[in-house]
Amino acid sequence: MIISIGNDHAGPDYKNAIVKHLEEKGHTVINHGTDTFDSVDYPDFGHAVANDVESGKANFGIIICGSGNGIAITANKHQGVRAALCWINEIAALARQHNDANVISIPARYTNIKQAVEMVETFLTTDFEGGRHANRVSKIACQ
Repeated sequence: MIISIGNDHAGPDYKNAIVKHLEEKGHTVINHGTDTFDSVDYPDFGHAVANDVESGKANFGIIICGSGNGIAITANKHQGVRAALCWINEIAALARQHNDANVISIPARYTNIKQAVEMVETFLTTDFEGGRHANRVSKIACQ
């Protein structure tokens, strides 16, 4: 799989651990994130990841900021993106199963790195259930 990842200054350590995990699993990673803790603007990284997912350049996206909210709001401005804010593994699974989310948003200040890596693994290996959820998901995008 090709995974696009982006983060602001709250997430370089998270990004590095996730990228290492993904590459060990044989995935290709497109890295849009910052590598420093110097203040940057999360929309710059959220839009870059969302563009990759929306265009089909990446199969999935991972975005990281302090609360996970701002970067998720940014990514969700893109028509082809369904970014889900996840803080525990069960939420990551449900985001895929019920919402067919294609971007996971991680709140670096409210999870630890081990949790983040586990959520990413769950997110990427969980299938969309379809069925009753498919009709609901089809109503998300603005027409």
